[in-house]
Amino acid sequence: MDGFSSCGKSTMAKQLAREIGYVYIDTGAMYRAVTLYAMRKGYIAADGNIDKKALEADIVNIMIMFVYNTEKQRLETYLNGECVEDEIRTLEVSSNVSPIATLGFVRQAMVDLQRLMGEAKGVILDGRDIGTVVFPDAELKVFVTADPEVRAQRRYDELISKGQKVSFEDVLHNVKERDRIDSTREISPLRQAEDAVVLDNSHMTREEQMAWLHGALAVATLE
Repeated sequence: MDGFSSCGKSTMAKQLAREIGYVYIDTGAMYRAVTLYAMRKGYIAADGNIDKKALEADIVNIMIMFVYNTEKQRLETYLNGECVEDEIRTLEVSSNVSPIATLGFVRQAMVDLQRLMGEAKGVILDGRDIGTVVFPDAELKVFVTADPEVRAQRRYDELISKGQKVSFEDVLHNVKERDRIDSTREISPLRQAEDAVVLDNSHMTREEQMAWLHGALAVATLE
C-alpha cells in the first residue's frame, strides 16, 4: 500500500491486517525511527543539513522491531530496545523524515529488513515504494491519495488530540513539502505502480475505505 503522507495508509493497513489475519509492517515508522536516531545523535543540524557520513557509519547500530502492546492494542515501534512509538509521530520528526528517507544507504538498509520480514508472505506493508521497489511482484498493490488540505486536516486533528501545539498552516506546509520531496527524490521516488489500483479517500469514511479494500482484495484473489 503506497501513497502520499497522511492518507491514512497505516490505519487502513493495520485494520485490514487484523481482519484477514495478516502481519502488518509499518515501513514509515522504520524511517521515522532512523530519523529520530539521527536527531538524537546530532546528525541533523538546525538548518536541516545531515551528516551523511556519520549516519552511514552508524546505520549498522540501528535496530528496529515491532511489538504488539496488548494493553493499548496497537503495534509499537522499538528503536534499539526502546519504545519510541509516540516520539516518532511528532511534527519535528515528520519535518525531517523525508530528507533522511532519500538517502540511498538508509533506504537499502530498510528495504533489506522489509524484504526479510516479508519472506514468509501473508504481510501488509505501507510506504512510498512498496509496490515499485520492495515487493514489485506483490499480489495486490494499492496507491492511496487525497487532497493535501484534507490530509493536513487529518494530521492536524491527530496531533492536537495528542496534546501537541501546532498550527494548521505548519502542518499543511509539512504535508506539501513531504509530497515534493517524496515524489522528486532520486532514489525510489513515490510513484504509482503501473498495476496498482488507486484509492482516493478524500471524501470517504473509514467504513467506506475498508469496504473498498476488501473489494479490491477479493478481485485480486480471484485473479
